[in-house]
Amino acid sequence: MTIPAKHRDALMVQCEGRATVTRHPHGCLLFFPRPTWETHREQIANWPMSARAWQRIFLGNAQDVELDSAGRILIAPELRVAVGLQRDVMLLGMGSHFEIWDAVKLAESEAEAVAGGMPDVLSNFSF
Repeated sequence: MTIPAKHRDALMVQCEGRATVTRHPHGCLLFFPRPTWETHREQIANWPMSARAWQRIFLGNAQDVELDSAGRILIAPELRVAVGLQRDVMLLGMGSHFEIWDAVKLAESEAEAVAGGMPDVLSNFSF
């Protein structure tokens, strides 16, 4: 997967192109700059035993990646299959990390969210 230039440059500065990709139960992959992932990894590792299944999802699927000279990362086949990544892939900036979605699945997820209406927790939010 090719990382867009604006994000690639920031990743090279922030973490020398070293990152971690892991699975998210919503059907996407999470893509973290390595230092950010290390902080999350430590927090997840300290979760109680009652959250062991969630630890397996996040920690058990985590794979380190590095941007190559062309600004690409290689996503392991098992991660691609786990979240249904096909040909068209979307990279969404989420502040401290990115989400990697199959384009069709993202469109379906967004349509479902919109159809469900704005959650109450956002009732006072506006732009």
